[in-house]
Order: sequence, then C-alpha cells, then structure tokens
Amino acid sequence: MDWRNEIIAAADRIAGHVRRTPVLSLDLSGVPDPIEVKLEQIQHTGTFKARGAFNSLLSCDVPAGGVVAASGGNHGAAVAFAAARLKIPAHIFVPEMAGASKIALIRRAGADLTVVPGAYADALQAALEHEARTGAMQIHAYDGIATVAGQGTCLAEWENQGLEADTVLVAVGGGGLIGGAMAWLQGRRKVVAVEPQTACALHAALVAGAPVDVDVSGIAANALGARRIGAICFGLAKEQGVTSVLVEDAAIAEAQRLLWNEARQLVEPAGAAALAALTSGVYRPEPGERVAVLICGANPAPGPFD
Repeated sequence: MDWRNEIIAAADRIAGHVRRTPVLSLDLSGVPDPIEVKLEQIQHTGTFKARGAFNSLLSCDVPAGGVVAASGGNHGAAVAFAAARLKIPAHIFVPEMAGASKIALIRRAGADLTVVPGAYADALQAALEHEARTGAMQIHAYDGIATVAGQGTCLAEWENQGLEADTVLVAVGGGGLIGGAMAWLQGRRKVVAVEPQTACALHAALVAGAPVDVDVSGIAANALGARRIGAICFGLAKEQGVTSVLVEDAAIAEAQRLLWNEARQLVEPAGAAALAALTSGVYRPEPGERVAVLICGANPAPGPFD
C-alpha cells in the first residue's frame, strides 16, 4: 500500500471541506518541557473524524441507498455532517453508551439515527444488517483505507505546520487516527499509542500477537471503546514496532481538567488521554526528547450546553 500517496490524494480531496486546525506550544503543570499540541478537537463536529468521513464519501460512487455508519458517537457525527454537506442520505447507528451529547450532535447534523442497546460492537452489527438490507455503503469508523488515509491528513498537515517533535503521542480506540499517523510518518518520528487501561484493544493485540476481543469500560469508552483493534492499525503498529502505554481513568480526568484550567481547552476524556500519559508519568521522555500530543476530541458528556 502506497500510504503516502493515498494521504496526499486525500488531503487534496478534502481541502475546502475540513478545517486546518491550529498548533500550540504549551507549558503545563507536571510536564517538564513545553510540548507541541495540535488542536484537532476544533475540527468540524469536534474531532478529527471529519477528515476520514469526507475522504470516504468523496473517493467513491455512493449508491442510491446512501451510507451507513456505526459509531460510539464521534464517527457518526462526522459522517452525518459530511453526508449533509454533500447531500447524501445517511443512517447512523450508535450504542446507548454514546451518551446524550453525542447523540444530540448526530441528530443536529440531520442523519437518520438508531440508538442500539449495548456497546459499539452491537451498533456495528446493526449497521451491517442495515447495509445488507438496503445496499447502503458502510463507512467504517477506523478500519477502512479511505478512513485511515483521511485521518492521516492530520499528521501531514501538522508536519506542514512545522512539527518539530521527535515523538508524537496519540490516543487509540479502534486505530483510525494512529493508523493514519503511522501511515504518514512511516517511522520518521516515534509514535506512542496511549490507551485507557479498561479499553486497550491495541495493547492487547500487541501482547497476543494478533487482534483479540477485549472488555471495554471507563470514562473514555464511548470514544476509545473498540472491542478489537482494526487490522490496518495492527499491521502498521506491528510493522513499525509502535510503543503502547496504558493510562488510568483518574489520570485521563486530571489531564482533562489540566487542559481546561491551564489552557482553556474543553475536551472529552478521549481528547485528553494522550496527554495523560505525560502528566501521569506513564510515558517519560528521554533527556532532550521533544514530544508532541494530538488533542483529538471535544465532545464531553454532559456537554456544556446540554
């Protein structure tokens, strides 16, 4: 797979549909040196996922049945938003655990919405049944080439903005964002995968030597709660020898508060997970190692205006 050209093509395709998100250098308590951060939480619908959604919809012929997506909330909102902008019918399936804020976000985007009892895997099964019944095109949340290439535009953009870091910390759910990061960087910078201890599909797969099912819970489960890591992400992580670290829910919540108190950045737990690896000491940079953190989601539950 020529990932670099896939991502370059994706960047050209989605230009004008997504925001070029800003980068900052932050001094934060508990972090010894200033860190580079990219504020992808101010992307359309509050996450990086608009990139993959637009690339998926613009890179193929959409059938008459429109598109369907299963989501913990953020992917569904992104697909709904992109589909509305492109005037494509969309049906989104989310689990109850997505939470009221993300469900309301999808409704505001105008897509048909079905809330499914259970977790993300249950919503995915319902979406697959809808696909078989209607002929709608499935837009996978993290394990499709167009999705991963779209997410990879985030790192391509960051490098164009002057990224100086040796190491980039990225939160992991199903693996679309970190998959895109690995696909673009190709080992030129160190990528560290950060996962909650109670939602760690990539970590479990690396230990087992293959993707395996994991139990999912915790404060970031509605965004990072994939039961099994995507095949694309796992293949890239194994090939590149990516480091995986686990953070506790309390550390994620503290990083979330830190971003608000010291930088006035309102993020959901998943958006603060990568930073939590630094603030909790789970990841300790080597002397002189320059570190960057990708801030990826801004849809907390409850939302500030719920």
